[in-house]
Amino acid sequence: MSNSFRLSLSVNGEPIDALVDPAKTLLEVLREDLQLTGTKHGCELGECGACAVLVDGQPVLSCLALAVECGGRSVTTIEGIAAGDELHPLQDAMADLGGSQCGYCSPGIIVTAKALLDREPNPTREQIKEALSGNLCRCTGYLQIVEAVESAVQKLQTKVAAGLQPRATK
Repeated sequence: MSNSFRLSLSVNGEPIDALVDPAKTLLEVLREDLQLTGTKHGCELGECGACAVLVDGQPVLSCLALAVECGGRSVTTIEGIAAGDELHPLQDAMADLGGSQCGYCSPGIIVTAKALLDREPNPTREQIKEALSGNLCRCTGYLQIVEAVESAVQKLQTKVAAGLQPRATK
């Protein structure tokens, strides 16, 4: 890489320092350079949401973001959502309620839903639909996905009420 750029950022809570091509998207760096393949390569146009990750807690379409723009920031991919071996309630609910069939869209949907729940712990069905409106699913249909997010809300509220988890899910 003759035109390499030193990229320093946090990915899933771990500091990363890598030499990357400055023309690479965040998606390419995550998948190709860091081998974090949970984030999916979809349309490359920012229309499907399969590549969504969290940058400083906000959903970002990684196919449209240049990696160099993310220097010094915190990136969370689907690999960083679980707490060790314990799946995030969103991951559990998607599996339990049939919110994913082929699973290709699931990483983007889950990280996008997590951002919603981090800022709004008790969203309405309309808020869930609005938050996920940029995520396309060709297999499942959206009812199961919305119901999975609603189920995760209940699981998170139960954990908070029991003192097992702080109010924020970050």
